[in-house]
Amino acid sequence: MMFKSLRGCNSGGRANFMWESRVLFIDGEAIVLDKPAGIAVHPGSRTPQSLEDHLHHLRFGFQRTPVPVHRLDRDTSGCLLLARNPKSLRRFQRAFEDRLVAKSYVAVLDGALDGDEGRIDLPLAKVSSAEDGWKMIADSGGKAAITHWRRLGVVNGSTLVLFTPQTGRTHQLRAHALHGLGVPIKGDPRYGSPDGPMLLHALSIRVERGDKPPVAAKAPLPAIFTAQGFGDVEL
Repeated sequence: MMFKSLRGCNSGGRANFMWESRVLFIDGEAIVLDKPAGIAVHPGSRTPQSLEDHLHHLRFGFQRTPVPVHRLDRDTSGCLLLARNPKSLRRFQRAFEDRLVAKSYVAVLDGALDGDEGRIDLPLAKVSSAEDGWKMIADSGGKAAITHWRRLGVVNGSTLVLFTPQTGRTHQLRAHALHGLGVPIKGDPRYGSPDGPMLLHALSIRVERGDKPPVAAKAPLPAIFTAQGFGDVEL
């Protein structure tokens, strides 16, 4: 389901319930939110309304509003890590820098694949033009980008894939689908054909915390994926 704004809603309780119902994990340091597709994490020139407008609904008794630790694209749904205080924000940012964060994604690709699994090792660089804006391209002089993938199922010529990124470059999975596998993510407006919602979902996240239990969560597959015929796939 795409995000629908609650701006102007008469009931604050309704908005609270909407966001609280999307919490997958919570403790004194962290919240993992199942971010809906269609809302940007941060505001921008094309996205004046963003998740930041709604984070006050997720204080759960704390005075501080939680802060996103990383980003998901506007049209990507699923697991988003929020820090509940400055100390935990620094801890989680270090975890990302030290590659102590494990993430997995599922995507519906707009075509068939050769093979069942593999590794994409394809450096990426950012290019831009006045006509097309910016995007990531394969470039041997770009930043290292590595993604592991596994085919989960095929329905009506579309392929459900599990992506496990080893690095975290901007648009890495979207660019690797097109340039590494030769098949774009279905509905991708920048690297494929914008003929519907983009079918990319942040399935899981796990953040190690030393002696403390890890932050770990898994986001249910959105209805738009099950509508494509992938509801029975083992994830």
